[in-house]
Parts: sequence; structure tokens; C-alpha cells
Amino acid sequence: MSAKRTERPSKARPNRGRADLARVQRMTEKQIERTSPPELAGLPKDFWDEAEVVAVPAKEAISLRVDEDVLTWFREGGPRYQSRMNAVLRSYVHSMKRSPSKPRKHSKRKGTSERGAS
Repeated sequence: MSAKRTERPSKARPNRGRADLARVQRMTEKQIERTSPPELAGLPKDFWDEAEVVAVPAKEAISLRVDEDVLTWFREGGPRYQSRMNAVLRSYVHSMKRSPSKPRKHSKRKGTSERGAS
């Protein structure tokens, strides 16, 4: 048996990237303004009036082979490079849905490819 102890995450701190909503709800508007990033300063009072909650699509872990230079470029952007890659793919899908140039064929048979000999 290992003598190494594992720490449980503190409930006092939010997980990385998650807000402590209870703490934010206790804050005054002045406290929120004082601790907000500079790019949020001076927003018009009605900025959030027409905001809508957007459901985040479910993610699925996959194994994906990409060209080495492409992966290097995304990694050089720092943490969350996989999220940026997903955003690029989402942008492409959105663009194709808006103006599909021609119908695409989807091959479901293993070992076949539409790329052909190039």
C-alpha cells in the first residue's frame, strides 16, 4: 500500500474554468465591476438584455490523426489548443451548412476513400 495521500479538491475553489456562482451572487455590482477584466469596462447597461443561453453540444473523445505541422501550429497557441481545433472544425461545418457547393457522398464501408488517387 502506498503512503502517498491524495488530496480531494476543495469545495471552496471552483474547478478550472468554472465560476463560483454562489460567491458571484453575493457580490455587489461595484465589486463585480472592480474585479472584471478591462475589456468588459464601459459596456452599455443594456448589453446583456437580449442575451440567450446557448446549450453546449456534447463532446466525444476520439483519436484523430493530423499533420504534424498543423498540430504544432495549434499547440504553439498555448493551452486549450484542442478547443481551438474544434472551433475551426465547427466554423467549417457551419460554413458548409450555409452554402453547400455540391452534395457530398459519405462512404460507410471500411477501407474505401473518396480522395482517390492524387
